[in-house]
Amino acid sequence: MNQIKLKRIASEIQQELSKICAVEAHDSLLKSITITGAEVTNDLGLCKVFFTAVTDMDQKKLEKELNDDTAGYLRTKIADRIDIRHTPKIRFVYDNSVAYGNNIERLLNEIHEKDSE
Repeated sequence: MNQIKLKRIASEIQQELSKICAVEAHDSLLKSITITGAEVTNDLGLCKVFFTAVTDMDQKKLEKELNDDTAGYLRTKIADRIDIRHTPKIRFVYDNSVAYGNNIERLLNEIHEKDSE
């Protein structure tokens, strides 16, 4: 499938999931996550949704709970909002890039402080 179309679909899914989690969700778990990205496979069978969370819950446990309990509900919501023939299955993946970026920023600040002494 055309890569531009796949990126557009992934972007639409990301936007709709963000709206659902921020505004419509009644579950505290969904309210505590932030959708950071989405990738759709070429056959539109699977959509990896990347997220970060403000909860203290373990990353693997959080992924499992989202994938087991809420992925089907969110897929149904997405099917109602986006006009595509087959709505992809949603799989949540914890996004470590934010924590990684914060760690690099902390290290750079430490180096900067040592140089200024």
